[in-house]
Amino acid sequence: MEEDQEALNLAADWADISQGLRKDLGQQVHSQWIKPIQPGNYCGETGTLDLYLPTEFSANWVADRFADRLSLAWKIARPDVRHVRILVHPGRRPLPELRLGNGGNPRRPANDSAQGASDSLSAALEGEAFASLGQGAAGIDASQTFASFVTGTSNVLACNAAQRMAAPETPQFSPLYLKGATGQGKTHLLHAIGHAYLASHPQARIFYCSAERFMVEFVQALRHNQMMEFKSRLRGFDLLLVDDIQFIIGKASAQEELLYTIDALLQEGKRLVFAADRAPQALDGVEPRLLSRLSMGLVADIQAADIELRRSILESRLTRFAAVQVPADVIEFLARTINRNVRELVGGLNKLIAYAQLTGQQVSLQLAEEQLTDILSANRRRITIDEIQRTVCQFYRIDKTEMSSKRRARAVVRPRQVAMYLAKVLTPRSYPEIGRKFGGRDHSTVIHAVRLIEELRTRDADMDGDVRSLLRQLES
Repeated sequence: MEEDQEALNLAADWADISQGLRKDLGQQVHSQWIKPIQPGNYCGETGTLDLYLPTEFSANWVADRFADRLSLAWKIARPDVRHVRILVHPGRRPLPELRLGNGGNPRRPANDSAQGASDSLSAALEGEAFASLGQGAAGIDASQTFASFVTGTSNVLACNAAQRMAAPETPQFSPLYLKGATGQGKTHLLHAIGHAYLASHPQARIFYCSAERFMVEFVQALRHNQMMEFKSRLRGFDLLLVDDIQFIIGKASAQEELLYTIDALLQEGKRLVFAADRAPQALDGVEPRLLSRLSMGLVADIQAADIELRRSILESRLTRFAAVQVPADVIEFLARTINRNVRELVGGLNKLIAYAQLTGQQVSLQLAEEQLTDILSANRRRITIDEIQRTVCQFYRIDKTEMSSKRRARAVVRPRQVAMYLAKVLTPRSYPEIGRKFGGRDHSTVIHAVRLIEELRTRDADMDGDVRSLLRQLES
């Protein structure tokens, strides 16, 4: 059980590392060289982690060019990893040695010339997510399961539909079209479908790719006169998962092939899932017949995660960092401030915890503000201190001039302190800047107000309710 948990932890860490490398290296380099990497054995005594690649060539290439970058990324994600080795997968046949026969099952080529004829297409496929008989769930991220997908009102329909698509019984709809903005969980659900479907159908053949990768394979097949093999291979899958379908825009021949593939798979009762950042009807440059096929099943919308879901996601993520204490006010701060997408939210938490572990510091609100400046500034809606003061004064029914007055009556002081607290939480202004907006008060007065309201929220339900209500008004 401990080994299984360790494997899951490594897979989850690799998902985060791989995502970061994709941003750093670009989609093309990542897809060809980084994405095929699989975490392997880890020795806790020596701190040595093995990373597996499918071929000797790819292992040597990655070791020569990315060994230092991979080692650093793993050390940041897991300080207990001290050494990283890049190896050929010990129990895996290299993909270029596999060829699909008429029946769709992998077999070795009959001779060297047959191998040469298929090398160009196989090389294009190397590193792409591919699962078939005898290969297991290669390319399906083991950490992105339904169990690790946190649901809320904004994504529960999409999650339920995805689970229905992966269930043993035949779904009532196909294809399933997942629509949502970047970083809201579409790709996670695609991997979860593949993982769950393979669990209930061990012999199933699954194909996962991005629309961009579909285009690369199509062009390769066309260029090397291998269209018949390409078509036969695609139509031999039991489950087709295509991400970022919006990137197939404008490619007429590829659109036509995808259309025929959809028709062939649907006629045979196969399952299809597509994901995009917009609805089918909003895909410009896509021919009407393909739009009709994409929208003929179920279109499940994934809305932006609300505050409650963002809190739940952070709390779920924290279970992986049992040794790290993250105060409740930091979780609340991150959940409220990083609101553009879930990927940034989780990335911000990971970065904060990694920094704290590497420097030996305690996670705190101040550390979050210092280390997540770029993420926070990109997510913050430009709420002004004047707007905060007006909203607080309306809420407590006092005149706005009281925000700058010297009056010390409790009916005035407490709303003023609440407004200072909200100014610190919702704006990038420093303590001195906030003080100047409240009648030229010293920064120490603002610090006292912020700490007092934080403390009151933990023991005074009325105060916590007031602040929550004000936050909803200001962030709406």
